[in-house]
Amino acid sequence: MSQIASESEAPLVGVPTTTQQVTAQTVTGLGNLIKLLPSGTFFLFVFLNPALTNNGECRTSNKYLSGIFLALCGFACCFSWFTDSYIDKNGKVQYGIVTKKGLYPITDSDPSSANLKAFKLCLGDFAHATLSIIVFAIVALLDPNTVDCFYPNFKTTQKQLIMALPPVVGAVASSAFVMFPNSRHGLGFPPRQPSEKPKTGSSL
Repeated sequence: MSQIASESEAPLVGVPTTTQQVTAQTVTGLGNLIKLLPSGTFFLFVFLNPALTNNGECRTSNKYLSGIFLALCGFACCFSWFTDSYIDKNGKVQYGIVTKKGLYPITDSDPSSANLKAFKLCLGDFAHATLSIIVFAIVALLDPNTVDCFYPNFKTTQKQLIMALPPVVGAVASSAFVMFPNSRHGLGFPPRQPSEKPKTGSSL
């Protein structure tokens, strides 16, 4: 009888627990949200944040450095949506800043071969920039090292927020992408292929 009881109490192999399911859903949700972030900025945050926060054991200098770093990353996430790229006559990728009149080239000394007016500023740029900042704030401010550094008492509610925020923000972001389609290929995003043409939303 004891052998039967011990076998019945053993956990089923291959059956995920509730905690594993919640963790998988959370990671999937965050993964979908991270797609809104410039890859370079996100990986820079993942690489440097542990060092700047001293793995969560912050001193005053760590808090200042980490705060400045978070602000710069947030700015980079926003600014990158107002940049775009094109292929010049030599087949090289050139970058520029998006304006109301078109693209202002910052790397091309002879932009005459490109139709820069096709890259005009549009409402989708502001929508995507706003969403990018919100997503970065969620990812960065709920990072364990950031929590331990700035608000260690927040750990008790961190789990609930991580479970709730990604689905909500993911739904809002998906709706915004449908309303404001945008295919910018600026700083921090894969460059446009030579055969691609710029596709933007309604210009301002």
